[in-house]
Amino acid sequence: MKRLSVLVIVVVLLLAACAQPTPVVIEKEVLVTVEVEKQVVVEKEVQVTVEVEKQVVVEKEVQVTVEVEKEVIVEVPEKVTLKYFMWDPDLEELELSIIDEYTSMNPHVTIEFEALVPEEYWPKMSALATAGEMPDVFNMSSGFVDEYASKGLMGSIEYYIERDINPDDYFSGIFSAVRYPDKQTSSMKAMPFAWVCTVLYYNKDAFDAAGVDYPQEDWTWDDFLDAAKKLTVDEDSDGMIDQYGFWFYGRYAQTESWIYQNNGRLLNAAKTRFEPDDNAIETLDFLYSLIHEHEVAPMPKEMEGIRQQDIFPQGMAAMWVDGSWNIQNCRDVAGDTFQWGIAPIPRGPHWEKDQAYGWPDNIAMSPTTPHADEVWNYIKYLTGPGRPASSYKGGKVPILKSTALSEEFLEKDQQPANKGFLLEWGDNLGPNSFTPGWGEWRGYTGGAGLNAWLDEAYNGEVDMATAIEETTKTANEVLTRFYPEP
Repeated sequence: MKRLSVLVIVVVLLLAACAQPTPVVIEKEVLVTVEVEKQVVVEKEVQVTVEVEKQVVVEKEVQVTVEVEKEVIVEVPEKVTLKYFMWDPDLEELELSIIDEYTSMNPHVTIEFEALVPEEYWPKMSALATAGEMPDVFNMSSGFVDEYASKGLMGSIEYYIERDINPDDYFSGIFSAVRYPDKQTSSMKAMPFAWVCTVLYYNKDAFDAAGVDYPQEDWTWDDFLDAAKKLTVDEDSDGMIDQYGFWFYGRYAQTESWIYQNNGRLLNAAKTRFEPDDNAIETLDFLYSLIHEHEVAPMPKEMEGIRQQDIFPQGMAAMWVDGSWNIQNCRDVAGDTFQWGIAPIPRGPHWEKDQAYGWPDNIAMSPTTPHADEVWNYIKYLTGPGRPASSYKGGKVPILKSTALSEEFLEKDQQPANKGFLLEWGDNLGPNSFTPGWGEWRGYTGGAGLNAWLDEAYNGEVDMATAIEETTKTANEVLTRFYPEP
């Protein structure tokens, strides 16, 4: 048998598939040998198409760089303007610096700021409330919380408190002062930024000169009176007292402190009527006796022309009870002329436990602000780490514990050396006499009310019984407007 060599052009088209086998056609020149049974040799060019089934699987890791155009949508906050009112022009410069810091972090917010002295602040707030033009955010005294809340002039912030505030980080025990109507269960109407309490200021140099021990935690009225007598001095024997043992007048911070340390109260249990109990009356009689019987304190009219908060730091009285916020004024007025300290209010004969008279200073939100979230963010900043310890003037204690415990706030290099006592005394914060209409019946805003009648008694114009009787009439006229039923 002979073999025939044939030049064959094989055309195959190859289609590759990864999953299902498909015919692949391959075009190629090949030499094909065909075995034939004839003795004839034929040389011929032929074209042969061979269909081949081939499955090609390629597995390979590939790194691919793809250039993609992506559209990024950034949500720009709506620009808002907040009106902010506060009551302390002395802090205006510092407050403006805090505002600058806040708005630099929140450039979509503009804050229009106004600071007024208290004598102008409350009348203006009242006028704005009447006109329906309350500022978005404003300072709120604990003495006016109930009144403003009862008139619907403060927005509830309970939702934000529950969402953002960890009570353990704050002196949250004092939050009850800004709840309304129920002081334990109702929603918060404002956020405290600081708290204050009343203390006994005493002149250490005067005590040393008189050979009297400094006030102690367990000091009683008798201890206090004994010291006050020794501290009342006529230095040149001209019949004029050069230094009184004590100074006070009918102001709330100088009166209620003594009543609570004698386990007394000015109002009935429901706080709907002025109704001093026996312990409160005993306290007012004791204060009256300091002027008219023991002569260890001057009549208020003797100090006319002198700011009441300057009498102690000017060395005109060796002791004085008032709010811790006066620490800075004492520093400014007294300077280094004498050393002084702070102590608890002396205990009365019916004392059962220490009850410090204190309250928070607060920041509130208008119930009609269209920017509630932005207002809250600003309030949270003002009451949190954003407010430096230096902004808490004197003895105003930061509501944020970490700030209150800081070396910057405790100021151990300044007077009083025992400023940290405030944090201890604050643990005893107890009752207060705040009600709707408090500013009116107490005489805080208009100078009338209890304040005026006490000063009438202290000035010798009426006796204390008459002062209490007249106050009861006027105070209950005010309270009846808010509480028709006692």
